[in-house]
Amino acid sequence: MMSDGAKSTVAAAGKTMSPITFYFDFTSPYAYLGACRIDDLARLYDRDVDWRPMLLGVIFRQTSTAPLFEQPLKGDYAMQDLHRCARALGVPINLPDPMPFSSVPAARAFLWMKDRDDALARRVGRAYFDAAFGAGRDISSPETVVEIATEHGVDGSALLSALGEDEIKARLRTEVEAAISAGVFGAPFFVVDGEPFWGADRMDHLERWLASGGW
Repeated sequence: MMSDGAKSTVAAAGKTMSPITFYFDFTSPYAYLGACRIDDLARLYDRDVDWRPMLLGVIFRQTSTAPLFEQPLKGDYAMQDLHRCARALGVPINLPDPMPFSSVPAARAFLWMKDRDDALARRVGRAYFDAAFGAGRDISSPETVVEIATEHGVDGSALLSALGEDEIKARLRTEVEAAISAGVFGAPFFVVDGEPFWGADRMDHLERWLASGGW
């Protein structure tokens, strides 16, 4: 871990600071852990974060894999690890029922908001994660997604109408295809300066990369 002085030196090195791309699925509890940290981490190194929703279900079909918690042996370990990681970060973890759940409405809503106000989309995105995995709330329905968004000042009627439109459906399909083309196969998945990092447990490596300029 770098000192504040070292961080300041790196940030002032005169390099072009490209954003960190953060690929996520709202149904991933590990993406929730990543979402809890990524903006604060990026801020330390004068980076922005480009939040990019995708759908793990589509990716799993591409890679012929199953959701993590459904995999024999590995799923049991992951459940224990998830709770251990949450304790280490000091964040609550409560899995909703059902799990996994459909994240399509939340992903569409996020993209609709992002096209209008990126900062707002990120705030609501964090709220979706906090509701799902902090409070264990089912966020799979369009009504719940809209309800949470309205708590942050979003026009609920406009958002609810948009969720069923062909334009936002196509927008999400394009995002998923772009994620696959970028080599994304899980969540969270980060790309910085062309370098990919998969998993919330690789965020320390991500920080080291940001601090040192790579290795």
